[in-house]
Amino acid sequence: MKVLFIGGTGVLSSACSELAIFRGIDLYHLNRGLSSSIRNVQGMKTIIADIRDVEVTRKEIEPFHFDVVVDFIAFEPQHIVNDINLFAGKTDQFIFISSASAYQVPEKLPVTEDTPLDNPFWEYSRNKIACENILKETYLKSGFPYTIVRPSHTYDKTTVPTMGGFTDLQRMQKKLPVVIHGEGTSLWTLTHNTDFAVGLIGLLGNKEAINEAFQITSDEWLSWNQIYKILADELNVIPEIVHIPSEIIAKYNKDLGAGLLGDKMHSMLFDNSKIKRFVPDYNPTIKFKDGVKEIIKWYKENTFNEGVDKNMNDFMEKIIADYTAFSSAIN
Repeated sequence: MKVLFIGGTGVLSSACSELAIFRGIDLYHLNRGLSSSIRNVQGMKTIIADIRDVEVTRKEIEPFHFDVVVDFIAFEPQHIVNDINLFAGKTDQFIFISSASAYQVPEKLPVTEDTPLDNPFWEYSRNKIACENILKETYLKSGFPYTIVRPSHTYDKTTVPTMGGFTDLQRMQKKLPVVIHGEGTSLWTLTHNTDFAVGLIGLLGNKEAINEAFQITSDEWLSWNQIYKILADELNVIPEIVHIPSEIIAKYNKDLGAGLLGDKMHSMLFDNSKIKRFVPDYNPTIKFKDGVKEIIKWYKENTFNEGVDKNMNDFMEKIIADYTAFSSAIN
C-alpha cells in the first residue's frame, strides 16, 4: 500500500509513521524537509514541498498515485479545498485529521460520532467543522473518497498535556503554585500517540470507512486534579494548586480561554465502539500514569535546566496574585 502523510513529524503523525513503516506500508511524507530532531522518523520517502504552495505541490506529486493520503496539518477550509484540488483522482482514500473539540457540549456522555458538531467559543474547532462540511459536500457532488478522524487530547513524551505545559512542571519542581481551571473535577480523556496510531493505521485502505467519521481516543477518564497529581507524583513533589474559574482565565488570556471554554472545562468522555468495529485490534493500553514516566524522563533529560516560558510564567504569576487577593478580600 502506498500512503502519503502530509506532515509527518508531529505528535500524531510521527507515531503513525513509525507504525506504518513497521507494518510494511510504502510511506511518503510531504513536507518542507525540515527534519525534526525530537521525532526523527526513519524509513519513509520524502516529497519536498510546502503544501500551502499548491502549484509547487502539484508539480511534485504529479508522478504519483496514492492508495491513501492523510492530512495532519489542515486547519482551515482553504486547506481542504486545496487538498481536494490536488488529490482528486490521485488517491483512493483521503483522511482528514479533524478534532473532537468540534463536538458541541454534550447533553449526555459518552460522546459518539453522532454527537452534533458546534463550538461557538473556539475558532480552531469551527474551522475543523467547516473542513468536514466541505468534504461531505464534495463527496455528494463528485464522490471524493474522504474519511474523517477526530482525535481528542493526544500526547507523547515531548508534551505536557496541561495548561502550562513544561512550565507547570518547572513551577511544581520549584514549589511554586500552578493553575487548574475550575474545581479540577471535570473528567478528561488523554490519549497516547502510539495508541492513536493503531486506530489510524487500521483505517488506511478500508473502503468501508469512506464517507465515515471516527473518534480515536483512550478509554481512560481522569479529572484534571488527578492529571496534575499524577504528574506531581512522578516528580516526587506535592503540588500547590490554585483553582481559578475558566471564565476568569479567559479574560486574562484569550487563546487559553478559547480552548477552555470551548473544550477543556467540560467533561469529555468518548465511546470508541465504532473505531473498534472497523479496526478490531484497536485497544488503547497506555495509562496516563505510564505515559507520564516518559514525559518526566524527557523533561529531566531535555528541558529540566532550561528557563521557563516567560509569557506563561508571567501569566501564572499575575492571575494567581490577582485571584488570591480577590478571594482574600471577599472572604
